[in-house]
Amino acid sequence: MDYELGVQPIEIEKIGYTRDRYKRILAVELFLKRIMDAILACFLLIFLFPLLTCISVIIKLTSSGPILFNWPVVGKEGKPLSAYKFRTMIVGADALKPSLLDKNEATGPIFKMKNDPRITQIGHVLRRFSLDELPQLWSILKGDMSLVGPRPVLTYEWDQFNEWQRQKLSVKPGAVSLWHVKGQPRDIDEWVKLDLEYIQNWSLWLDIKILIGAVWYVLSGKNY
Repeated sequence: MDYELGVQPIEIEKIGYTRDRYKRILAVELFLKRIMDAILACFLLIFLFPLLTCISVIIKLTSSGPILFNWPVVGKEGKPLSAYKFRTMIVGADALKPSLLDKNEATGPIFKMKNDPRITQIGHVLRRFSLDELPQLWSILKGDMSLVGPRPVLTYEWDQFNEWQRQKLSVKPGAVSLWHVKGQPRDIDEWVKLDLEYIQNWSLWLDIKILIGAVWYVLSGKNY
């Protein structure tokens, strides 16, 4: 679903100014964003604790390996980020990735594949409804991530990004992004452009609208 947010597209030649624009945002707005992140993350961790426990037990009972996956990503300005997801793939999945590259649906260093054979049975369900992302609430509570912001980037992806693409992480990354509610394009440049549009147009109201759109995204079960 292409969720209508009123975000104004930016011209490619103007994207280089997004970092300067973001730095001009009043500190009080960023402080309020942080307060909103902390309150909502704390509430959701408490409210969803039974679900988190249930998912952990099911993962442990249905497949070998750890419950959590240590997500090797970078955050703001490319700094290493300690983040976790519920494990949705078999142990040793990374070793099988080279044999699947010809089925990649994304461009650039990003890898996206529908019906990835490395995903476990319960993993398909978790991914479909984005439940594997729930452990990121802890990273949000700690302040390493935000509820809304550009998606974190895998370390090896960051190493292959050009200078323009790296601007997407000139701000703190988020669990939910404009990409989620604008059709999830698989082209890396379109993805980056959406993140930069978010940065340039950022406001607390935009965050709230993206969160509302994210609820529909999750309930639609279109993720994979």
